[in-house]
Amino acid sequence: MPTTMTETLGVAEAKRRFSELIERVRSGERFVVTRRGKPVMALVPPAAARTEMGEKKPAGLLALVGVLEDWDWDHEEFVKEIYSARRKARDRSVPEIDLG
Repeated sequence: MPTTMTETLGVAEAKRRFSELIERVRSGERFVVTRRGKPVMALVPPAAARTEMGEKKPAGLLALVGVLEDWDWDHEEFVKEIYSARRKARDRSVPEIDLG
């Protein structure tokens, strides 16, 4: 049963737990992401975002809400490809992450 409570977490934690948060949002949970203690974005189910927008057409990044909802792709492999390309670049160093 989805909860109506909104959990608040910082950007770094949201990045670390992004896959988990996606699944929890799919089940109806909501999250507010903060940077330096100030809200910068909300993670809400697509239906909730559409309801809160009313009849207005979504604009900007909000237009993408729900676009990838049913898209079956291997995001872990995609991230590995990004980091592989990053390692070959010479303009800056690659951060260390655990890709499992």
